[in-house]
Amino acid sequence: MRILITGGAGFIGSHLCDRLIADGHSVIVLDNLITGSIDNVSHLTDTKVFCFINQNVANYIDLPNPVEAVMHFASPASPSQTAPNGYLQLPIQTLKAGALGTLNALGVAKKYGALFILASTSEVYGDPLVHPQNENYWGNVDPVGPRSVYDEAKRFAEALTMAYNRTHGVSTRIVRIFNTYGPRMALNDGRVVPNFICQALKGRSLTVYGDGSQTRSFCYVDDLVDGIILLMSSRLTEPTNIGNPHEVTILEFANKINSLTNNASGTILEDKRTTGDPQQRKPDISRAGNLLRWKPQVQLEEGLTRTIEYFRGKLSDSN
Repeated sequence: MRILITGGAGFIGSHLCDRLIADGHSVIVLDNLITGSIDNVSHLTDTKVFCFINQNVANYIDLPNPVEAVMHFASPASPSQTAPNGYLQLPIQTLKAGALGTLNALGVAKKYGALFILASTSEVYGDPLVHPQNENYWGNVDPVGPRSVYDEAKRFAEALTMAYNRTHGVSTRIVRIFNTYGPRMALNDGRVVPNFICQALKGRSLTVYGDGSQTRSFCYVDDLVDGIILLMSSRLTEPTNIGNPHEVTILEFANKINSLTNNASGTILEDKRTTGDPQQRKPDISRAGNLLRWKPQVQLEEGLTRTIEYFRGKLSDSN
């Protein structure tokens, strides 16, 4: 297949490129590098099955040759208040990626009769009152708060995707991605995994926002990619959760990273949680398990060990 991936130079998108090319497909990446990095795909640029287009997905996409699949993964995704490329710092760009970007990517899929895969998010559930979250839960959301630029962009993108499926007959898939981690996350991403690992490797105390009782469920990127590939091959048009249901508190997570890095500096608590930051997050993956026969394989300690080694190398290179 010939596949267009918007945001393909990003963290998740670049791993998808590797997997799809390894599976025998050719890939076109469209990315304006606002949050992605050409370094993530530099090992592919000299191959005949890879093409890179530096373009904002919010602008009309003119592909002269057909594609068989379109994967829309372009969007700022970090909720950090300090990260330079987080969606709180790029609110308009984030909304455009979810609205105009989805419209443009769907237009390519409609034009060429291609399969369309939307990267959605667990953030469509907001600060959930149902735990764990299954796909039939409509969420507990703040449509106008600071985080709404990302959450509502993805909710609109899902609605637009289903409208194209029902109205134009576009074959669509929607993956709701829960917290994902692994190599190629940016050092300045601002999310908890890069923050904690960078602080630990520098021998500093890990900064925990709030009291650390909030929970997350962390999925290693290879497991996520496996789930997306299975979803592509299915006929499942309904949104599908892909994430790891192993739930930990942020304080437990910090202690795990300190242990794996032999960092004796401990943790410090700071009252800096973003408004609307969910108190708990855990996917119900029954749909993926029953219909895709998917479940995560990489245990948290194994995935963190791989990720720590990646960050150790990046920090060494930056010195």
